[in-house]
Amino acid sequence: MKKIVNTKVRENIFSNIQQMTIDDAKKTGAMALFGEKYGDVVRVVEFDKNYSIELCGGTHVKATGQIGYFKITSESAVAAGIRRIEAVTSVKAEEFFNEQTATLNEVKALLKNNKDVIKSLSNLVEENNDLQKQLQSLLKEKAQSIKQTLLSKVIAKNGINVIVEQISFDSAEEIKNILFEIRNQIENCVCVIGAEVKGKPSISVIIDDNLVKDKNLNAGNIIRDLAKEINGGGGGQPFYAQAGGSKLEGLSLAIEKAKALF
Repeated sequence: MKKIVNTKVRENIFSNIQQMTIDDAKKTGAMALFGEKYGDVVRVVEFDKNYSIELCGGTHVKATGQIGYFKITSESAVAAGIRRIEAVTSVKAEEFFNEQTATLNEVKALLKNNKDVIKSLSNLVEENNDLQKQLQSLLKEKAQSIKQTLLSKVIAKNGINVIVEQISFDSAEEIKNILFEIRNQIENCVCVIGAEVKGKPSISVIIDDNLVKDKNLNAGNIIRDLAKEINGGGGGQPFYAQAGGSKLEGLSLAIEKAKALF
């Protein structure tokens, strides 16, 4: 589409604007857009009868060459089978290309003016993916180490195996995995973990299904009470709940409060 429009722009086609009856306009094949209502006499704007004939009450350039250049900047779906495009022309098109060129130059500078920008970016993406995989592997190794440490701190109280600890681990997803692994390994387990995640306090609680049923323990209720210490809130299911907050210094208080619950 862009190629067709710009071809016609360069042809510098002059506009042909006429007033005529709506019936005569229909005979010319003029296009009516957007479901607008028209009177008995309409304005027909033509730029090459084989290219563009429309009913229109708006303004137009005298010749297509005045448009300068047509650049589509976005495309999206409006409804089934209907697309919406946004474009810029003339001075705005020039500004658009200047901005894009400036951005490209900044990228080149970051890549130390490497001539093959695409290849350089592709290599960076590949390196980043490799590093992410290595990071995930290291996180899982650390998670297993933390889990073993937690398992060594189980305290049996009134038929409940309790673990309440504050750990140093900056991964909410891996903390969740640790909790569920502990739950699967220890019967009648209640585990409460506090940690600083992305610079903010986080508390997680997991409870064995038997305890939820037989002792009426509820992780959601527990987490809401503990979250008060970190100026936060949270919730979840009776067997698992998580909360985040803004008061990092309250994390140790929340852990002490959890220890007193069991």
